[in-house]
Amino acid sequence: MNAFSILAFCRPPSGELSSLPLESREADLPTKRSPPQAQTRFSCAHGDARRPRDPGASPRKGPRAAVRVGAAPVKRPNRLSRSRDFDAVYRHGRSASTRFLVLYWFPQEEPGEPRFGFSVPRTVGDSVARNKIKRQLREVWRARLESVPPGKDYVLIVRPGLPEAIESNGFDWLGERVDEVLGKATA
Repeated sequence: MNAFSILAFCRPPSGELSSLPLESREADLPTKRSPPQAQTRFSCAHGDARRPRDPGASPRKGPRAAVRVGAAPVKRPNRLSRSRDFDAVYRHGRSASTRFLVLYWFPQEEPGEPRFGFSVPRTVGDSVARNKIKRQLREVWRARLESVPPGKDYVLIVRPGLPEAIESNGFDWLGERVDEVLGKATA
């Protein structure tokens, strides 16, 4: 029985509702929840290692340390993040393309470290595939940061078919494709 059927069951015939005091219009609903049907089981003996052993214990205080896998991330001065920076590179920059990548570049207003941005359209795949490609491209970019000429902003656009090509050819192949398009941009 849900709350609506309880209220309908307790409702007096029409016309009498406004004449009843407020207390008698309310339904008595239980405040305690019914006990769960079965205890949750974990597939291993230790359960979730991050949970406290005592189910009644309060959660740990303070933030948890981030778990970093792999090398250091690309630093903020080397990333394009604002929409107007992307637009400037698209509208005023030059471009070079290969089968799976398009690279736009544009000189910075105040020459400094090279900055890079990625654009992975929805036609490439679902959000999981797009984020995986962005992570892979960031790693390739981080490894090539020293060899990229300074004073320019770059936007790398991924074309459909790249995730499947990376699956079949490997991560090193992706690095070669990025080197190919960067070579066209610096020539």
